[in-house]
Amino acid sequence: KIIMQSKAKDVSSYLKEVPAERRAALAKLRELCLKHLTGFEESMVYGRPEYSRNGVVVPYGDDKVGFASQKHFIGLYILPLSLRFGDFVRTDVMKTYRSSLNIKGVTAAGPRRGYEKGAIRYPSAEKIDFNVVERMLKDTKRSIGPVC
Repeated sequence: KIIMQSKAKDVSSYLKEVPAERRAALAKLRELCLKHLTGFEESMVYGRPEYSRNGVVVPYGDDKVGFASQKHFIGLYILPLSLRFGDFVRTDVMKTYRSSLNIKGVTAAGPRRGYEKGAIRYPSAEKIDFNVVERMLKDTKRSIGPVC
């Protein structure tokens, strides 16, 4: 069973729905988010776990982090790009870790793999480097304000 958009009311329920082979990795992502994103609020938005700063979660908001079990990958969303006044903003964390993501083999061939903008697509749970994720979350917490 593959969850693309869950109807779960909370993250604990969401984790019970995901495929068994992904559950531990997604639980670890949650653990790291809760540990490092203090001041962020955990919620279920658009069928996936999201962590928002100051209670602001919008479809492409810049003060959020999320993760999801998608059909072909596990997605991690780190301060995705936001469109404000015609400019894209908040790419600082992704730019910092771009080379780490390449080295770890996350950018497999094809348009639905790898990373782009604020989305990292891991083709399997084994490809997630939790040390890199942890560093990204720490930097995300410190990252405030637009970066153009």
